[in-house]
Amino acid sequence: MNKHNKKPRNLDMYRAILTLETVEECMIFFDDLCTVTEIRAMEQRYQVAALLHKGLIYNDILEQTGASSATISRVNRSLQYGADGYALVFKRLEEQEKPENENK
Repeated sequence: MNKHNKKPRNLDMYRAILTLETVEECMIFFDDLCTVTEIRAMEQRYQVAALLHKGLIYNDILEQTGASSATISRVNRSLQYGADGYALVFKRLEEQEKPENENK
């Protein structure tokens, strides 16, 4: 749970997300769940995180994503001091991208 959020989370939504099987199903679900603005903001934050993870500098990220320096800074703080959710996802995606024989 977020240390700043004292209200307990409702886990039902997270369980629902885990039932989704394809990117298309995720997109449909999030289209129903979120506004266009919310989806774009989450997509932008994820893109910023991915570029920071790859080692890009703020100016290049700003140019590629249109994110403000405040957004880039917030995402960078999450990468550095957050709950390691981004790190978990990036590691798993990198493992999926490896050729089959490297995974064995």
